[in-house]
Amino acid sequence: CCLYSKKTAPRRSGTICCLKCLAHRSQQNLSSICNQSEARTTTPKHWKVECFNSPYGTNYFPEYAEKIPGESTQVLSEVAKEHGIHLIGGSIPEEDGGKLYNACTVFAPNGSMLMKYRKIHLFDIDVPGKICFRESEAFSPGSTMCTFDTPYCKIGIGICYDIRFAELAHVYTKRGCQLLVYPGAFSMTTGPAHWELLQRARAVDNQVYIAAVSPAHNENDSYVAWGHSSVVNPWGEVVAKAGSEETIIYADIDLKYLSDIRQQIPVLKQKRQDLYSVQAVQN
Repeated sequence: CCLYSKKTAPRRSGTICCLKCLAHRSQQNLSSICNQSEARTTTPKHWKVECFNSPYGTNYFPEYAEKIPGESTQVLSEVAKEHGIHLIGGSIPEEDGGKLYNACTVFAPNGSMLMKYRKIHLFDIDVPGKICFRESEAFSPGSTMCTFDTPYCKIGIGICYDIRFAELAHVYTKRGCQLLVYPGAFSMTTGPAHWELLQRARAVDNQVYIAAVSPAHNENDSYVAWGHSSVVNPWGEVVAKAGSEETIIYADIDLKYLSDIRQQIPVLKQKRQDLYSVQAVQN
């Protein structure tokens, strides 16, 4: 996604790129990032998909894992600097100290890395007859929540399965985030049932914008992603939505609208902190 300034109200526009991540073609995936970014030099924020440099599967992650900084993050840095954008680089398998992590990096318009987020909640599920996937067979979980500031708004980062955990989104909201971004790759089992539902739930719960970025649907992949990258506003409306194909979508991030929603239905102020509270035990 990209954010760029509009002259009307405190509003920015966002862009999501949905890429087909080609098995055994890490360099081609990187080239695709460069080519798609070339088309939107006016948009200063951009988001990519989960594990974009690798086929999606626990057997692939060790082979495609990189150090950070490394080849993929260098490309992201160069793209951010060349086009003067804040770039949320989806995620890649990261190798560090003999462990692997599902890691998302964010770059400033000058190409510097602002932060690195390691996926906290690992995708270990077993739906009989549908899907069995154990991300923990390859990855270790992260232990740090990550936010960053831009001239446009404050942003919190999660990856895929993290969106199922309402507490994480709530902590980000308490820390002042107005936009939460989730690079993800929901499956053909969980995607139709839960992908949009969870985005709308997190948006309404916290009265924030949600941007969820998926790989494009590719029947030839060993893991077939649902696709349907989306942006949801604080009212829970889907304001931009891709299909299953490789594409680009745009949406406005309107902070005046966000403020209006919070004034009209002030649930964030009405929480009974004397009865319950969600607190982060670590930063």
